[in-house]
Amino acid sequence: MVTIQSVTKKYGNSAKAAVENLSLALVPGEIFGFLGPNGAGKSTTIKMIVGLLSQDTGTITVDGHDTLNETVLVKQRIGYVPDEPLFYEKMTANEYLQFICEIYRVPNEARQERIVRWAKRFSLHGVLDDQISSYSRGMKQKLGIVTALVHEPRLLILDEPMVGLDPKSAFILKEVMHEFCEGGRSVFFSTHVMEVAERLCTRVGIIMNGSLIACDTFHALQERSGSGDLSLEQLFLEMTDETE
Repeated sequence: MVTIQSVTKKYGNSAKAAVENLSLALVPGEIFGFLGPNGAGKSTTIKMIVGLLSQDTGTITVDGHDTLNETVLVKQRIGYVPDEPLFYEKMTANEYLQFICEIYRVPNEARQERIVRWAKRFSLHGVLDDQISSYSRGMKQKLGIVTALVHEPRLLILDEPMVGLDPKSAFILKEVMHEFCEGGRSVFFSTHVMEVAERLCTRVGIIMNGSLIACDTFHALQERSGSGDLSLEQLFLEMTDETE
């Protein structure tokens, strides 16, 4: 689903790469958790996958399409929730979602059904005709999730998706992530909430100072540590402390 091969990204004249020689592969049907401290390179990696940044070296493919040379085909396959969703706030939520459906060429006969279905799932159906500027931070986060899902992408990319969500909405999102992967679709998400990653992810990758220091299942990481009773949070702290 996603293949990142020997990717490096620097900002400006910085001597240190934000992401350095990164290689990993996300397979169909899995929920992949991308973990790391602040500034480790998580958001930079995500922005390269979705086409907001271009890597300096290496290749990234999504569903077999190159992110640099087949940008539109890649973006058609991705649903993306950034760490801080941004909207045209003078629009109503329904107007905005109709606009997104138009961009992604969602068939006319399917648009309103999808909008209402996902809005109901995240308890937004009663405020679809309200201006987005009136929404709280949590409501905007839920609208961002609905926006990412409404065109039925092959890959869902979430950057800190739980931020701002109430417990019920966070639970629903976790349900949706599992359902999304049925039939071979995949989820790639970053989070600082280790308990969520431990329970939810098929595999996790840990990035530190721009380099991938671990990539495996939770149980395999436990075996690597020599202790089968450590939590993912404990493993994460142990591994990142070792590399500082």
